[in-house]
Amino acid sequence: MTSRLAAAATVALLAATLAGCTDTAPQAAPAPSAGSPTPAPAFDVRDEAAAAAMALVPESATSLAVTDLDRVRLQLGLPDLTGQSSPAERARFWARAATDAPLLTDGLLRGVDERLAREYGFTQDDVRWEAVFDGPDGPGGPGYVLSFRLGLDMAAVQRAVRDRVGPLAGAEVRARDSLVVLGATDDGTRSWAADPALTALVGPPADATYVERGCVEAPSGVDTGRLEELEAWSVALQGGLATARLGELRSDAFDRMRLAASWPGERPAFADGFRRGVADPSTGRVGYELVDPVAAAALVRARTVPFAACAD
Repeated sequence: MTSRLAAAATVALLAATLAGCTDTAPQAAPAPSAGSPTPAPAFDVRDEAAAAAMALVPESATSLAVTDLDRVRLQLGLPDLTGQSSPAERARFWARAATDAPLLTDGLLRGVDERLAREYGFTQDDVRWEAVFDGPDGPGGPGYVLSFRLGLDMAAVQRAVRDRVGPLAGAEVRARDSLVVLGATDDGTRSWAADPALTALVGPPADATYVERGCVEAPSGVDTGRLEELEAWSVALQGGLATARLGELRSDAFDRMRLAASWPGERPAFADGFRRGVADPSTGRVGYELVDPVAAAALVRARTVPFAACAD
């Protein structure tokens, strides 16, 4: 009886989460007056991590993976952890994150942490959030964004970049925004933030968010004949919930949710990370209970996500 009640409560929470934004119809924004150009989307350090990253991702990129390390530290009970914390405390955090957190990126600077701490006075644990994007036509190929904690001495970071330490080789420091970027755009009108269809896929703050332009090829034998075309999708991993966003008015939302049942059982299988799906066709969201954050993150990185399947 207890397990049935728990399952029912989970499904109710997922349903409430999906329906929470649909009770009141949104008011249309006023049209811009003639002759008033729409301002270019700009990076804002106050934005939620995935939303902030959008303004830096080149329009030609195909995917974006964001890990909000500040939120992960909060979830694991270490909100004040920085590069100045003891090595033992920092090691404990990463050990716990490896088993309890949905890391879509693994800490770009961790491989050179000791040198950074010794010679420059900062480490991976001074990064608030990090984002990695990919795309064949992006400037310089695949790129990244590191958002450092506000107040960090960016001159020290600049020295490490100048010395080409590890992944920092070839990067650019944007000290005003406490950023280090590689391959990022500096033109908001040519970024993902300029595409409303993409920005609509980024929701409330999450431990990790993945966004992709395109769809996922279904394995042989999986029937996708009832699906509509899918131009872009996202999934946010936060706490005990995962929320996929497919764009509004998806009549195939339930069909996409049910595809997991016929998806080949690789390891980890989809059910190892996500269970008890619910769908909302009006908002195009599919929600799941996040049963294993590590398995879920691995599935997303491998694009083993039935809800994002391409249509026949």
